[in-house]
Amino acid sequence: MQFGLGTVGSILHSSILAGCTITLHDINKENLELIETACRAAIKSMQSTCTLEVTTDRKQALKGADFIISSIEVTPRFELWDQDLWIPREFGNRQMMGENGGPGGLFHALRIIPPILEICDDIHNICPNAWIINFSNPMSRICLAIHRKYPDLKVVGLCHEIAFVKEHIPKMLETPYENLEYKAGGLNHFGVILDIKYKDSGKDAYPDIRAKAKDYFQSVPKVDGFGLVHFVLETYGYLPYTTDSHYGEYIHWAADVGDFDGVQRFRDTYREMTLAEGKRIHRLIKKNKGAQLVKPDDERAIPIIEGILTDSHHLENSVNIPNDGIISNLSSDLVIECPAIVDKDGVHGVPLGEYPKGLAALLRYQGSVQDLVVEAAIHKSKDLTYQALLADPCVDNPDQARRILDKMLTLQKQYLHLH
Repeated sequence: MQFGLGTVGSILHSSILAGCTITLHDINKENLELIETACRAAIKSMQSTCTLEVTTDRKQALKGADFIISSIEVTPRFELWDQDLWIPREFGNRQMMGENGGPGGLFHALRIIPPILEICDDIHNICPNAWIINFSNPMSRICLAIHRKYPDLKVVGLCHEIAFVKEHIPKMLETPYENLEYKAGGLNHFGVILDIKYKDSGKDAYPDIRAKAKDYFQSVPKVDGFGLVHFVLETYGYLPYTTDSHYGEYIHWAADVGDFDGVQRFRDTYREMTLAEGKRIHRLIKKNKGAQLVKPDDERAIPIIEGILTDSHHLENSVNIPNDGIISNLSSDLVIECPAIVDKDGVHGVPLGEYPKGLAALLRYQGSVQDLVVEAAIHKSKDLTYQALLADPCVDNPDQARRILDKMLTLQKQYLHLH
């Protein structure tokens, strides 16, 4: 329901995808029927030539697929999310968010990677040449798990975090977004703007960012925090393109400089907005107003599909793909976030060269953690899970790691099938 309506809206407004077949699939029959109602109403009102198929049978849905857009979560989402954050903190851990990094991100990955690999197993058997576009978190770990288990599948991960640049930098620099040219990358939710300049003058924009960022962040109405983000800018010279909630998940000292209260505001606001939007969608569809919900979104899945079909050679500012030398001083096996060129052969990362050394050191920590988390998820190994906790810089000591693991295995035993 979160990504489906916008994705179908973008498809219906694409001249390149006119006449295509859209297949909606969900294991939740009630939600699937609601989205079907909205999409059929939109197709009718727009007189679209697209064909709509709907099924709860995944194997049926995948037959003949050229592109697969996947967005799943293990339920009850927010109840489990709270456990991911607060159980480690119960044992003295100071993780910031509990979704993508730290001990919370580990357990999130262990729950969601196995069902995603089941989906990929079907793709491997039914439509192995299809492109998979993943929206689910933890993004880097999911994409690496797919790459490890099914290296021949074509996968790209998409996250809209790069929108931070469009949302904040033009206001900070008092220039239109269209006047900015930039490269950004790192790991998902753990990247920085590497280069940025003004198009009209060719001048480096970073001196202005360094001069204006502190006052700007203090002026922004806060739903999230910017304390850690500004500390990274001051200390390392580069600005993260995300807020404290996401960047802080990967750093053991984040709680000392980040805005934990701001991160909690973000969590609470996101939960309230998501649940309220779900209720609004239900209400409007049941009032026969579903067609108005099916409108283009700002996600980049459909532009990438169009680019592959038309051999566009266009630039995407941010995708998640295996490193393979794109960032020269990080492991090639690591799934990184980077700009890319899209053409008929797929999505090709733009080389970023050597990452800033101080930040590369932090990313290497996470590369090792990412490696162990994925191996633990693929092999469903309790021993590797414990080792992943011990490798994570956000975990303080072996006793804490063991107590977190034992408690989470008890609380989430129906989701974590480790041996």
